[in-house]
Amino acid sequence: MRTLAPALDAFHEPVRRWFDAQFDAPTEAQVKSWPAIAAGRSTLLLAPTGSGKTLAAFLAAIDRLLFEPEAERVDGVRVLYVSPLKALSVDVERNLRAPLAGIAAAAAATGEATQAVRVGIRTGDTPQREREAMRRTPPEILVTTPESLYLLLTSRARETLRTVETVIVDEIHAMVGTKRGAHLLLSLERLEALRAEDARPLQRIGLSATLRPLDVVARALGGMTESDDGATTVPRPVDIVDAGAKKRFDLRIEVPVEDMADLGREVLPDGAAAGVARTSIWPAIHPMLVDHIRAHRSTILFVNSRRLAERLAGALNETAEEELALAHHGSIARKKRQEIEDRLKQGRVPAIVATSTLELGIDMGAVDQVIQIEAPPTVASGMQRIGRAGHHVGAVSRGVIVPKFRSDLLACAAASRRMRTGDVEALSVPANPLDVLAQHIVALVAIDDVEVETLYALARRAAPFAELPRSAFDGLLDMLSGRYPSDEFSDLRPRLTWDRTEG
Repeated sequence: MRTLAPALDAFHEPVRRWFDAQFDAPTEAQVKSWPAIAAGRSTLLLAPTGSGKTLAAFLAAIDRLLFEPEAERVDGVRVLYVSPLKALSVDVERNLRAPLAGIAAAAAATGEATQAVRVGIRTGDTPQREREAMRRTPPEILVTTPESLYLLLTSRARETLRTVETVIVDEIHAMVGTKRGAHLLLSLERLEALRAEDARPLQRIGLSATLRPLDVVARALGGMTESDDGATTVPRPVDIVDAGAKKRFDLRIEVPVEDMADLGREVLPDGAAAGVARTSIWPAIHPMLVDHIRAHRSTILFVNSRRLAERLAGALNETAEEELALAHHGSIARKKRQEIEDRLKQGRVPAIVATSTLELGIDMGAVDQVIQIEAPPTVASGMQRIGRAGHHVGAVSRGVIVPKFRSDLLACAAASRRMRTGDVEALSVPANPLDVLAQHIVALVAIDDVEVETLYALARRAAPFAELPRSAFDGLLDMLSGRYPSDEFSDLRPRLTWDRTEG
């Protein structure tokens, strides 16, 4: 056996032996982040795709849960993993079972006892029967989405969340700059308030491959707490671990016509110009894509709309005169999506035409190349998409970007240049999205009576509402309780009752 890496010293011996048997060495992301994570500190980890971020976040929790003394066990969810995509949630839940089983086997080989650790998944696709079973016998590790967490906090199942110690927010860059992110951050503050008063603050772990500025995202992840004098709020401490070595990209921009102003002149292998005049570039794109797909084992093609995903998959199959590609997007049923993903992983279909459903860190096996049709929506999404190819440590991600028209060619050139340098867009946290706050207020009041001051303090602990004026908060309560600015809204039913005398 090789000499165990010093970075593993914080873990029990079976964990270290299992890791040593599975991997050559810890990645830079793991070496840098484990001291903070194992110590229970909130951490924001920036590292390239395929650098082992998810295992870096989970391994300390797995170590703790497997070897926890029986007397210290508590009944309830201990680790909460929040993913922006249902497909990513399924993927993580499946991949968690390997280290749990492997470490337990390594412990059994030396006679060391371990605890049983249950993993559960709760998304919009989870059947009601499974939801009820998890409420009765909660898993120690729960994999979910922001929307399902919100619903859990407003249901009887919230009692299973009182024991949560660690929250892992994956692909945090995809949410923190949006109202969806503000919604999640409010849910985290509700979760913090739900826990026992004497419990240590939640350990919050954020993961991303494309993120800046780090300090802004760390402040959003950690949320706010009262200052020592109680007069103001200050950010909770969050360790920032920057292991963001630049991902290596092999990028090409390919145009299937000689002149995008003259779509009829297609470039042939011998360099001659041929073809009749065309009004669309697609008849030139389709054969080029078929050639790319046939030259590789597995390919993901990304497009920017569901309709185009369906149309392009059909056109590729028609051009190739065989089933060459399948469409993959959010409107496809869960079972069908999983079947499509499995077929690509097993090599039974050479290509998938996807939207953002496969953009984030889903394990799609050994993908050889990624083709992006049209400029990606953002530089960050382009890096995430091309990063699906060569999704393992040290691998080069190979991608082709295909512009659809002349101005798109300029956008593709600008995006590819910034992707190579890792110069992603700066994120900003939405300030005071009152529609999001209104949803949470109604949800909280649906459970129990809430004091106004308590509600205001809870809202201001979420970073998007840290500077929420009291006048705006009171105005929102006025609206929700039926005090409308004009008679035009008088027919709307109030959502809550506000006893202004008692607060």
